[in-house]
Amino acid sequence: MANQNAKGWRRVIYAFGYSMKGFKACFELEEAFRQEVFLLIPLVPIGLWLGDTPVERAMLIGSLLIVPIVELLNSAIEANVDRVGMERNELSARAKDIASAAVFSSIVFALVVWGLILIPKLF
Repeated sequence: MANQNAKGWRRVIYAFGYSMKGFKACFELEEAFRQEVFLLIPLVPIGLWLGDTPVERAMLIGSLLIVPIVELLNSAIEANVDRVGMERNELSARAKDIASAAVFSSIVFALVVWGLILIPKLF
């Protein structure tokens, strides 16, 4: 790892730079991540507006933010699996499928949270 000897604020600054490189790479290379980010743009203000309490707002927005976080992890797993080899391998396929299932689960979680908070307001 680069800059292993960095300490204190210097380490934090390097870590921030690496994180920004990761966001940029995922945004440029992963269509699903871009779609999720573009959905956040209108949904975060809507969540702030629809939540009646700070806890509701936190749940509405937090459930949305989990989706791109899990997508980042999914993309990292896929990149590592692809680095090992592009030939078909049962364990590689399983790793990718499980990571994809995690993304799907995070989307379902967001939908459930939004439904549980917003459906009672409609009736």
